[in-house]
Amino acid sequence: MTSTQTHSLTIDGLGAVDVTVTERGQGRPVLLLHGGGPGTVEPWADRLAEARPAQVFTPIHPGFDGTRRPEGLTDARGLAALYVALLEELDLTGVTVVGNSIGGWIAAEMAALGTNSRVAGFVLVDAVGIEVPGHPIADFFALTPAEIAQVSYHDPVKFGLDPSKLPPEALARLAGNRAALTVYGASMQNGSLPGRLAGITVPTLVLWGEADRIADVDYGKAYAAAIPGASFEVLTETGHLPQIETPEKLIDAVWSFVEAHPAAG
Repeated sequence: MTSTQTHSLTIDGLGAVDVTVTERGQGRPVLLLHGGGPGTVEPWADRLAEARPAQVFTPIHPGFDGTRRPEGLTDARGLAALYVALLEELDLTGVTVVGNSIGGWIAAEMAALGTNSRVAGFVLVDAVGIEVPGHPIADFFALTPAEIAQVSYHDPVKFGLDPSKLPPEALARLAGNRAALTVYGASMQNGSLPGRLAGITVPTLVLWGEADRIADVDYGKAYAAAIPGASFEVLTETGHLPQIETPEKLIDAVWSFVEAHPAAG
């Protein structure tokens, strides 16, 4: 069963913020945070809810897919506060937070906030958000769609997107999502985040595609090293978007972590 609701959450400094959330399945709660757009995670959310006893929540970051973004909501840290409030609103406990790309950055910001009594663990999947000397993040916003596919996938021919084959409404949605992404993550990093990661006490798994050329494997290792006690795993034959390219491998890795960390906090 799948249902979609819009929740109005009160956030300090922003007032009421509406966030649209789709819920799938039954079982252990999983908050799944997208990167470039909700469509990058929704099919995987369906697969996870079907394959495992999981209740999967997929919010749309305000500003994506035509939703409204409050003027003051401009960064990953603000989205992290929003999703901490969402867990309170939904009254969830024992939650595993899974985020990909900028969604992984938001998950890291949630962990760094330290207000995670409802969270059992965090899974950062090819996350961005920090600077690693010698391992720069690809300049996503300067790349053509073909170039984005080359740095995003192990098999760009199979999984790359050709905008010329999309209908006008899909192109408009992509353009809107790109604009929202520019607001939240134009630099793809926050200079203060590495220092704040050192205070994380919640179990954390960092997963990385071996063929990721948005942010390479050594970048991922540095991310894991910045978080006390974090585990690091490489997913073979996949790039920046394992949920699209190797969904079953990602399900297995995430669910092993979920089962290993059943208690809230």
